Amino acid sequence: MGNTATKSECSFGAGADFVLKTGGVGSTSGAITRVFTLKSKGDTIVAGMLTAGGTTYAYRELGPKGGIPVIFFVHLAATLDNWDPRIIDPIAKTRHVITFDNKGVGASSGSVPGTIEEAADDAYTFITALGFTKIDVFSFSMGAMIAQDLVLEHPQLVRRLVLTGTGPRGGTDIDKVAGVTYWDTLRAKLTRADPKEF
Repeated sequence: MGNTATKSECSFGAGADFVLKTGGVGSTSGAITRVFTLKSKGDTIVAGMLTAGGTTYAYRELGPKGGIPVIFFVHLAATLDNWDPRIIDPIAKTRHVITFDNKGVGASSGSVPGTIEEAADDAYTFITALGFTKIDVFSFSMGAMIAQDLVLEHPQLVRRLVLTGTGPRGGTDIDKVAGVTYWDTLRAKLTRADPKEF
């Protein structure tokens, strides 16, 4: 893995509208368009791409910069756009918030890691390429599994850890999570609904 990183960003200031389209590459079916309006003078959203360790990571920064950031780890089959603004926005009022697409997911390049441990290594590469030596983590579902491994491998990096909707390796029925996700995805395809509805 290389130790160099390249970064490109696009910032949006207060009062600006910007359009975000998500969906499959080259596909118009299932695409979601969201229009965001930044309301106050202090609002700034930074959308960026960072290349580190041979992978280009898509990420978004919100809230005031400075201090220890809160890195958000998203659930299985999700991108940084799946975070609910009702969760992100209140935290971003006073904290530097960073959401990102895991390797091989969403707009990030590469192949999806084969294990949770590999995903934690990739997250470490991303976080340290941004220049952080201390972070807080807010994590959900599989993202919380990744965060647990990150803390085990790099305990000095994480100051505070919030785990939601998750369990430990080997926990009761944890091995059924992927099967339930695949079933919900199939039901969503058949009913033309969002898998998160189930």
